[in-house]
Amino acid sequence: MKVKLSWCCTLALLAALIAGALPAHAQSPAFRVDPYWPKPLPNNWIIGQIGGMAVDAQDNIWVFQRPRSLTDDEKGAALDPPHSKCCVPAPSVLVFNQAGDVVKSWGGPGDNQGYDWPLGEHAILVDNKGFVWLSGNGKGDGMVLKFTTDGKFVKEFGRRGPLTSSADLSQFGQVAALELDAKANEIYAADGYGNHRVAVLDADTGAIKRVWGAYGKPPTDDALPVYNPDSPQFGNPVHCIGLAKDGLVYVCDRMNNRVQVFHKDGSFVRQYVFDPSTKGSGSAWGLAFSPLDRKQNYFVLIDGTDNVLETVRVRDGAVVGSVGGPGRNAGEFHWVHVGKFDSRGNFYTGEVDTGKRLQKWVPAE
Repeated sequence: MKVKLSWCCTLALLAALIAGALPAHAQSPAFRVDPYWPKPLPNNWIIGQIGGMAVDAQDNIWVFQRPRSLTDDEKGAALDPPHSKCCVPAPSVLVFNQAGDVVKSWGGPGDNQGYDWPLGEHAILVDNKGFVWLSGNGKGDGMVLKFTTDGKFVKEFGRRGPLTSSADLSQFGQVAALELDAKANEIYAADGYGNHRVAVLDADTGAIKRVWGAYGKPPTDDALPVYNPDSPQFGNPVHCIGLAKDGLVYVCDRMNNRVQVFHKDGSFVRQYVFDPSTKGSGSAWGLAFSPLDRKQNYFVLIDGTDNVLETVRVRDGAVVGSVGGPGRNAGEFHWVHVGKFDSRGNFYTGEVDTGKRLQKWVPAE
């Protein structure tokens, strides 16, 4: 059952719950949107849809954006002849510091030599060994790419080509998200937009070590209806992976409006259902645990169809607060697609469709 609160009180409740302690009188916003982050982009650049985000050990924010999603009106300066003074597409990989400056950039369509650049930029992961992992959700994006942090190509895992099956361990099926288990030296992939599975990779070789589908069963590719929280199969896309401190793996089954939870061996633990009447693109787009909630009693659910961030209690899956809503003003969303916390408890969100925007949510003092 949802709690209906005013916008200000909901912000206060969200931050208090993330911090792990709800005060008796939460009357002022405890989170605020920083309207000046990021700073204006250099080089007359403009960003497209935000496919993926990551935060590195130095609290830099890595953004994987889609230059090909820009309209001619948006990239008018890049047309031949130019149609306007602004703008030109930014590189696909952009790195922002805490102040909102672009400190590094590389990659993009046509920038591939000896590897297949994704047709649809989506997942990005910065690991603990100085490498960046990328994947895409475009047609034929059956690969995961590995680079140095400066954009030097290292290796391609899988290959571009037609979808095969969710049982194929030689290639991927349009991976939507990547998360690192540094202790186990493994990478978890939400695989994804074509396949119907979680795939676990060796973080050195890129080899797929194990896979599983809904309820921890072998993945299947049956043509099943979506919006079914009881479906025996993950829908498309399997859109997010979250690794909790207690060793559990959280998986967003977006179109079936649910998050399923597993042990790392793929055995099923529980599931949460969110807004099962939500159609369109479903309600479970992403999730994140705040570093301020040391016991991880809550997570933030990203719902890109309803355009809200919801605070979910882990114990029972209850939605106890929400922020956002449809719109184009600061603190509102148009298809909020992905979100990541930094080590200070700041939350960064990226939007797709016509949103094409980054926002930073700052805990209030």
